[in-house]
Amino acid sequence: MAQKYHSISDELKKEYGCKVYRLSLSAGCTCPNRDGKISYGGCSFCSEGGSGDFAAPFLPVDEQIAIAKEKIAAKLPKKSEERKVKYIAYFQSFTNTYGDTKRLEGLFTETIEREDIAILSVATRPDCLEDDKLEMLKRLNEKKPVWIELGLQTIHEKTAEGFNRGYRLKVFEESYKRLAAAGIKVIVHVILGLPGESREEMLETIKYLADLQPVLFGIKLSLLHVLRGTRLAREYEKEPFKIMSLEEYCELVADCLRILPEETTVHRITGDGPKKLLIEPKWSADKKRVLNELNRVIKEKL
Repeated sequence: MAQKYHSISDELKKEYGCKVYRLSLSAGCTCPNRDGKISYGGCSFCSEGGSGDFAAPFLPVDEQIAIAKEKIAAKLPKKSEERKVKYIAYFQSFTNTYGDTKRLEGLFTETIEREDIAILSVATRPDCLEDDKLEMLKRLNEKKPVWIELGLQTIHEKTAEGFNRGYRLKVFEESYKRLAAAGIKVIVHVILGLPGESREEMLETIKYLADLQPVLFGIKLSLLHVLRGTRLAREYEKEPFKIMSLEEYCELVADCLRILPEETTVHRITGDGPKKLLIEPKWSADKKRVLNELNRVIKEKL
């Protein structure tokens, strides 16, 4: 079924002439929201993996890439003539520009110089992009494309304070401008279903991102997962908050996609929570059903 939005998968296949797969890796970083520089415990929804529950463990990068490739081996084309693939090296766990710049540049350079790596994608926080980090990213971007993924989640300060994001919207705005000026593409993460947010407030976040200048390169839409062992889980157990139904989520995603400009690539329309940790929403564990329903609703509404 043809997708009715600007899918990053289609965009990359057009650009590279083959399927491009994402390898989830670790840079061995922590987070200023965990080690006490800003706060302790991280964002309330973060598990011990720090959003990198599916990432390879921190090992030499060649070993990490081998492990990550093995995890996605079943997805690769079976015919030998179709085995031409490229990869995005996605440093996912915690805050991957938080730490010694020289060490990180060495790690990222080793990664980006591999022939099988087409793109370097680095997940981080907008308050961890000091001048030396930005200069490092500019140097890397001269070798191959570098993407920076920022976990904004919401534009609403009250919600952000509730889950302990640790920075205000103006910090995001300043970092976005600096990254854009450096020629680095930005992907923004948004979580739908954060405690206390109305449907209208979630759409306000999407409208804000749709109006960014220069136009936002990419967006990841994710469903809020309540995971065992997190502060969010303890809060939910003590005082349950509204969990969206599958139908509500699909309708909301379709409305988000309608708002976004055509130039913005959509990198994700849902997200995975580790099944062994998942408390709610239980329906999200059936990924095939979720994607089928999302595609059905999107086809109808877009």
